[in-house]
Amino acid sequence: MDLSTILLFPVHAVVWLYSLLSFLPWYFMTGVQKKKALAKRVKSRSTTGQAEGPYRSVDRFDSLVTEDYAGKDTLDKLFDYAVERFGKADCLGTREVLSKENETQPSGKVFKKVHPPLTYSVRLLSRPIVKPVPSDLAVIMYTSGSTGRPKGVMIIHSNLIGGMAGQCERIPGLGPKDTYIAYLPLAHVLEMTAEISCVTYGCRIGYSSPQTLSDQSTKIKKGSKGDCTMLKPSLMASVPEIMDRINKNVMSKVQEMNCVQRTLFKLAYDYKLEQIKKGYDAPLCNILFKKVRALLGGNVRMMLSGGAPLSPTTQRFMNICFCCPVGQGYGLTETCGAGTITEVADYSTGRVGAPLICCEVKLKDWAEGGYTKHDKPHPRGEILIGGPNVTMGYSRSEGCNNEDFFADENGQRWFCTGDIGEMHPDGCLQIVDRKKDLVKLQAGEYVSLGKVESALKNCSLIDNICAYANSDQNYVISFIVPNQKNLTALANQKGIEGTWEEICNHPVMEREVLREIKEVATSIKLQRFEIPVMVHLSPEPWTPETGLVTDAFKLKRKELKNHYLNDIERMYGHK
Repeated sequence: MDLSTILLFPVHAVVWLYSLLSFLPWYFMTGVQKKKALAKRVKSRSTTGQAEGPYRSVDRFDSLVTEDYAGKDTLDKLFDYAVERFGKADCLGTREVLSKENETQPSGKVFKKVHPPLTYSVRLLSRPIVKPVPSDLAVIMYTSGSTGRPKGVMIIHSNLIGGMAGQCERIPGLGPKDTYIAYLPLAHVLEMTAEISCVTYGCRIGYSSPQTLSDQSTKIKKGSKGDCTMLKPSLMASVPEIMDRINKNVMSKVQEMNCVQRTLFKLAYDYKLEQIKKGYDAPLCNILFKKVRALLGGNVRMMLSGGAPLSPTTQRFMNICFCCPVGQGYGLTETCGAGTITEVADYSTGRVGAPLICCEVKLKDWAEGGYTKHDKPHPRGEILIGGPNVTMGYSRSEGCNNEDFFADENGQRWFCTGDIGEMHPDGCLQIVDRKKDLVKLQAGEYVSLGKVESALKNCSLIDNICAYANSDQNYVISFIVPNQKNLTALANQKGIEGTWEEICNHPVMEREVLREIKEVATSIKLQRFEIPVMVHLSPEPWTPETGLVTDAFKLKRKELKNHYLNDIERMYGHK
């Protein structure tokens, strides 16, 4: 028995005694038994009894929801209804910039910092408008362009009304007491529907940006408060990229703590992790995470993640440190962002929940990729979403409309997503692959690039990664944006000096990153042919301004390939 175990014995004893004395009162007072029953219940069933579906929510099995409030079937009616109910309440808020100044970073870059004051608000005002009908075009919203040229999706009023009715049903208690922080682009379908829903339910909206979100954000002057600290939101939508960054930044600071602090944090983290896996909580441990929770204002009661798969590690981190459920959502611009969302009571990871009450989901065999309804232990296939939230197709793209959209014998519209899903026995969906991300190597093995990227993002030396493979080659390569703090520290250990660009281009650093990639890949059991053999370290981060990622930080594979064409040729031995 080592010294640290002996010194921590009193702490373990206190935790054990606290659990013993508080468990039964907490168990019965918080209704956790009911929550566990909700988590384990069957959430959707096949309407045909067939493995491929269609699957429909058990909460609305007989028919799909088309609107949240009876008769409010267009956006203008929703707005008038919101004015009628909440016209005197605060609605939208932003912050005025008091001053700006330049701040030079250790890398030599100059960041522009701002000093904003408190939030102010405006209220809803009604005005005369032309009255649309449910079948009228509401908006043409362009897709992100992550897999090619962006396409304009034609969205009519009834599509949005139906989609939002399904989304809002999965957010319990949504109402005037809530405050939503809006920082994703309004041209992102998740953000647009979230803000319209907030207005409909009387929630306050505070406008922010990724550069001013927290006290440590790049555009916030030292000593000034970030938007989350000032607004104290209760609801927040995010993308996995931002949650991954928060996870890595917090864990990096944990490593800088002294031995006692670090040990106590780990003890509390591991204890609460075990409780969450059982469907419980750890109120005593939540006190230790108060400072971490304050990064997002300290008042967040629910977070919604969408746009890409969220790793189980990051999801558990958010559950533990921010003391709130993280709902994973799955939807596309073509379905108004609506498809599935995990229920608040569902404490599982890696899944995106059951179909919303506005739509249904079925699986279509994709034999070429090896995904069929006969797969064991669960049926798999391409995900098709059908319902009133499925949009009218692409503007000026007749060919794509015929391939991606269709109507069934009942007139219901369906969209072929191109994503591969697996349906679990409780009716919850898991995204396992994407058709356009699957590459066949020279030897015949199929590699899912998205799966590789999601797995390796947990490496401490990696901030972002794009896996790449050519069908005429027999191995995978990758482009990586390294974590500057961790890679610089490693370079110092190896006696390597120079600018950030010189460190990234140093062959020793490439080998070190590859070594960690192999260690992580082995620990999570990636296949040998899935592990990148060569890497290129990019000193420049990928931001929407560079054109290499979308506004929701999804990779633009075509642009990344063109940007790193010379490096691809080098890594495949052509130069």
